Amino acid sequence: QGQLVESGGGLVQSGGSLRLSCRTNGFTTDNYVMGWFRQYPGKEREGVSCINTSDGSAYSADSVKGRFTISRDNAKNTVYLQMNSLKPEDTAEYYCAAGISWITTEQDMCRKVEQISYWGQGTQVTVSA
Repeated sequence: QGQLVESGGGLVQSGGSLRLSCRTNGFTTDNYVMGWFRQYPGKEREGVSCINTSDGSAYSADSVKGRFTISRDNAKNTVYLQMNSLKPEDTAEYYCAAGISWITTEQDMCRKVEQISYWGQGTQVTVSA
């Protein structure tokens, strides 16, 4: 059974940066759409950024465009989320996810939060004012 192992969350001041990493365990990133989602307390999980690991095409939510960048290293079976210019409203639990690329696209998986085969355990990001 596959797993996603996340790392990189933490506490940072407003305007600072963090990089989240998500490594697959038990499967390779080939033929998957990988993405990052976040969840505020009491709210539904929402898509932040998603990427097709085969061709690198990516989607990002309007709220993070220009600040967050998703990337992948297929040789390491790892996806990254570089988060710059962080704001207090970015404070949330961040989850990595994987969906099969012939079932979903980076845009659909992020916008609809569906067709997801694997979820990571979550990592907390806290941005202080």
